Amino acid sequence: MSSSNEKRTPEGPSTGNSPRKGPQFNIYWLYAIILALLIGSSLFGPLAPNMAKINELDFKTMITRGEVDRYTIVDNRKLVKVHLTAAGRKAHEKVLKDASGGGKVDEKGPHMAFKITGADVFKKSMDDFYRDNKEIKNEAGDKIPIREIAYDVETERDWFGGILQFILPILAFAAVWILVMRKMGGGAGGGPGGGGIFSIGKSKATLFDKGTRVNITFADVAGLDEAKVEVMEIVDFLKNPKKYTNLGGKIPKGALLIGPPGTGKTLLAKAVAGEAQVPFFSLSGSDFVEMFVGVGASRVRDLFKQAREKAPCIIFIDEIDAIGRARGKNAMMSNDERESTLNQMLVEMDGFGTDVGIIVLAATNRPDVLDSALLRPGRFDRQITIDKPDLKGREDIFKVHLKPIKVSKTLDIHKLAEQTPGFAGADIANVCNEAALIAARKNKEAVDMQDFQDAVDRVIGGLEKKNKIISPEEKKIIAYHEAGHAVCGWFLEHAYPLLKVTIVPRGTAALGYAQYTPKEQYLYNTDQLNDQICMTLGGRASEDIFFGKISTGAQNDLQQITRTAYAMVTVYGMNEKVGNVSFYDPQQENAFTKPYSDDTAKMIDFEVRHLIDEAYAKTKQLLTDKRTEVETLANALLEKEVLFQSDVEALIGKRPFEEKKPLADHTPVPSAPEATALPVADQAAATSDELAAPSTGPAVLPPAFSDDTESTNEAPPY
Repeated sequence: MSSSNEKRTPEGPSTGNSPRKGPQFNIYWLYAIILALLIGSSLFGPLAPNMAKINELDFKTMITRGEVDRYTIVDNRKLVKVHLTAAGRKAHEKVLKDASGGGKVDEKGPHMAFKITGADVFKKSMDDFYRDNKEIKNEAGDKIPIREIAYDVETERDWFGGILQFILPILAFAAVWILVMRKMGGGAGGGPGGGGIFSIGKSKATLFDKGTRVNITFADVAGLDEAKVEVMEIVDFLKNPKKYTNLGGKIPKGALLIGPPGTGKTLLAKAVAGEAQVPFFSLSGSDFVEMFVGVGASRVRDLFKQAREKAPCIIFIDEIDAIGRARGKNAMMSNDERESTLNQMLVEMDGFGTDVGIIVLAATNRPDVLDSALLRPGRFDRQITIDKPDLKGREDIFKVHLKPIKVSKTLDIHKLAEQTPGFAGADIANVCNEAALIAARKNKEAVDMQDFQDAVDRVIGGLEKKNKIISPEEKKIIAYHEAGHAVCGWFLEHAYPLLKVTIVPRGTAALGYAQYTPKEQYLYNTDQLNDQICMTLGGRASEDIFFGKISTGAQNDLQQITRTAYAMVTVYGMNEKVGNVSFYDPQQENAFTKPYSDDTAKMIDFEVRHLIDEAYAKTKQLLTDKRTEVETLANALLEKEVLFQSDVEALIGKRPFEEKKPLADHTPVPSAPEATALPVADQAAATSDELAAPSTGPAVLPPAFSDDTESTNEAPPY
């Protein structure tokens, strides 16, 4: 279940010494350069390189010297071009040569130029100049009249400006159009699933083609041996189809992975993508959902269209319950869009136009809400159940996750697996990561057993709060409460073996807890369930015996026993008066009616209270007989705050009942399938939300202490 973070290229792994690639040429750069040249030429104007720049005052001075032959007023550019006489060219020879780049001065000109504010203003300025300067003195000192210089007025055609005026709006319009189309077409992503308005009906599936490297293989999947066999057969069929077709076999059209959250359904699909060596489409059920009507069905069609082009291939749909919910269950909250998407999915998977070579894998943790037409053979031929791992499975999962971690040589993986019953693969991965972080926080060179035990406590009970201020009176009540749990679990035959008891606050509400090691069992009888109820009531009974009053700390305990008691009476038929009936029907989960009469409801309430009262009396009697042992454990808890199983043995002696461990090399086969459907400890957390609540009491849940904390290895927190 580990994955490598090594970056790879199509040629192989990337190395730190590989040369950095330079910037690639982009055609847009060329467009930008041309546009910059056009704008620059328009702004600064194409002045001839042989025209020297002067101003109006210099121009008038040159007229008084007789150096100007004629000039031209360029009206549209507000420019005056000056043609010099031979004397003028000689007088300004150096300036003209500099303007022409050191070359020969053109006799025809124009030789100089200057800007004006406007043609009319300049003409008036020249009229005033001639009127005020009618004659001037020459070099000999004689007065001679000023000759009015002839001029022309013309409009010069600006080719660059014209081109710019023509092209610039077109370029602007084209840029806006390209931007809009790219946005509507999904931006830089392009292609199917880009998210734009024109690709909204395209599939959002991620394609892992034959050349795509997926770092997860079946070797990284542990604890799912039976599920791996089922899935590996599909992969083997794609690799060696003749092996099966020679005998007349057909490849399954679909396989549905069912199991609680965190058990490795998606990981198994990733391993299929890494092993299959065929195109693999991956997406989630929510990818078909959109605010526009008809989009979901369109995406389903596009997905299977792409799959046909890549056949043989595999399609993996994660969380398929987003679109596969049963139709017509709730008429008040019908969803036509989701139902049309589901209808299209049903047709594509097994309709008139069904194609061979497309295998659909799907995963869900809510198989009860799926439509029956989706689950039938011909669509999902196989339903692969992935449950929480057993002892051997947890040990294998620990070995996978411990590969990248530096662990101590004294680490006992088997003991870790024993201390984490009910843990899924994701929980074990979290424990390994937390243990590594705890060891790093303590500056250790390797992760040892204590770090893993602290990590298990962190995952189960939450963050340890050593600085939480608790009064001595409250601390004493908590100690006796947890000691009551521990003593009941120690001296009741069918209670879980105690692992640790502590009064260190953890999480947001738990002020202390007793941690047990639940058995790997699948069937529970009445004696076992009654002992579990007594053990859960041990904290409340201890408070009543030693303090003569009770506290609010048993709230979680009471919730647990109420759920278990109602389950015994109304689900499992474990009550003589109510009889061998079960009022649990998953098909009527959201029904507003109860499946029994008011008289039966009263009987159920009475029997549940009677069951709990008998268990409470038994618990008080046990703790009264073991009063000395409770006081001994409570005082030790007040002193040490944490007691392990060995400490309890040293204080009150060994447990009078031997622990029965299942055979490691034998997997029990249930003889009655219906009998094993619900009363499973580790399955309780996965199915608790499926059980209906009777109208007369709290929700009916299967035994084994319904909340997630209890289904792992911890008693109800105080």
